[in-house]
Amino acid sequence: MTIEDRIEQAREAAQEAGEKFGKTSAEFAVEMDILEELHQQSGHTKNAKPKNSLERFCDDNPESLECLLYDT
Repeated sequence: MTIEDRIEQAREAAQEAGEKFGKTSAEFAVEMDILEELHQQSGHTKNAKPKNSLERFCDDNPESLECLLYDT
């Protein structure tokens, strides 16, 4: 399930809670908080830059000489 699917489900749940309990209810507030968190998460994943080949290599092989970091 993608983040967009989860956002759509949360949007529908918030709308249903608003219709059923009212827009000032605690149930609606909870659903809106979930929706907001998913939107924030979606923004973070879109802003993340893709890793280059060296970064992917070092993720798989952190002990490799090319990946070691030295303090000077």
